[in-house]
Amino acid sequence: MPPACIISACLAGIPCRYDGNSNAVPALVRLAATGQALPLCPEVLAGLPIPRPACELCAGRIRSREGSDLTEQFRHGAEQALALALQQPCRTAILKSRSPSCGFGQIYDGSFSHRLCPGDGLWAALLRRAGFQLFSEEDLPPDLYTMMDSSGGER
Repeated sequence: MPPACIISACLAGIPCRYDGNSNAVPALVRLAATGQALPLCPEVLAGLPIPRPACELCAGRIRSREGSDLTEQFRHGAEQALALALQQPCRTAILKSRSPSCGFGQIYDGSFSHRLCPGDGLWAALLRRAGFQLFSEEDLPPDLYTMMDSSGGER
């Protein structure tokens, strides 16, 4: 059975965040474990290490806290993740909020002060343009539990 959605790999419990941790959401971990969700991390697909410096998006560029410009690596990873997502029949993605790759609607402003600004991460913007419906771990799809029920998962 093909996946019902694409999810940020960190939300599936995969320790791929910049600090080597995950942002596991139990329902999404179960969906990934049953094959109902395809976990992807554009930053890992770009070949960035785990752990890696914290990065934020500002004025179209991805910069680390130390000032390194990682825009091309992030862009490459976003393109790879989009290509993998487009191979699936689903057009729903559940993404990590505020991330420079996965955040949508609001992302960190590039000052590394936890301030938010309007905008989309690089992968989220590509997914949106490709017609994906975007959700975050803070606003899960209303049919999430239907997906889980159909895969034998528990609520």
